[in-house]
Amino acid sequence: MELFDTPANPCPPGAHIVRLRARDGALLRAAYWRPEAKPLGTVVIVQGRSEFIEKYYELIGELLGRNYFVVAFDWRGQGLSPRLLPNPAKGHVVHSTDYRHDLDALVEQVLGPDAPRPWFALAHSMGAAALFDHAAARDGSPFARVAATAPMLGLYGFPGSDYARLLASAFVAAGLSRAFIPGGGSKMLCEKRFEGNILSADRARFERTARIVAACPRLRIGEPTVGWVHAAYQLMDRLAEPGYAERIKVPVLMLAAGDERLVSTPAVENLAKRLKNALCVVLPGARHEILMERAEIRAKFWAAFDAFIPGEQLLRPS
Repeated sequence: MELFDTPANPCPPGAHIVRLRARDGALLRAAYWRPEAKPLGTVVIVQGRSEFIEKYYELIGELLGRNYFVVAFDWRGQGLSPRLLPNPAKGHVVHSTDYRHDLDALVEQVLGPDAPRPWFALAHSMGAAALFDHAAARDGSPFARVAATAPMLGLYGFPGSDYARLLASAFVAAGLSRAFIPGGGSKMLCEKRFEGNILSADRARFERTARIVAACPRLRIGEPTVGWVHAAYQLMDRLAEPGYAERIKVPVLMLAAGDERLVSTPAVENLAKRLKNALCVVLPGARHEILMERAEIRAKFWAAFDAFIPGEQLLRPS
């Protein structure tokens, strides 16, 4: 396994690449970086659907500059982790609970042996939902604090959500879980026109992601499969069940996008109200990929992040 870089998107120096094996045999790519100064702790970047480590080089550099030990990984079936289907452009997962195995492998094989405490997580979209599910299912989280951008807890303004859920279940029952969603294909959202996109209002960062994929096509993940959508609904439904997400005790900061057109910001606000130790901040003007947004929006993100992590009480000597 390797890390891919380009002159316009260089890999932060000092990367250590790790090959993980989950309990069910799935292989994952992970990497970590040590800051030059004594680390304040470890930040784990938990990516969203179809993302990859290389997309977060800018963020990794910023976290290293804040003196954090940084860990990043690719979920099963995406990035440069081995694909799950013969068609490498299909975004697929068999069960939503499979992501728990990925996180367990990361904790056991990277964080435990190498990462200085306290451990923090910075999760995006699907990754945030999977992280919440892991914390609820394990009745505890290995992280001291969690920051989440645009968590995938519901879909944006989707009136046919119940119908789509039933349709996905029917397709899976009919043995079509590996098929693209109707109308889906191998093109990523970042490879489409910048004008009118739902991900970011920052042209440079939006187009940077497309250039990374063009330079390393193995990173490309197109539309999800029916099976992935079915699993995503199971994940969101579990977190919506009364009493389930309430098991999450770790302090959580949720940053939602004010111009969100992919996931449901009201669902994010609702979960924050249900949890005893959570706060939701809506960033006006931000689109779904808050960390890939314009400088003024990212500055608001960093102000919130720096106030929340590492947390003064976690740094006090015992």
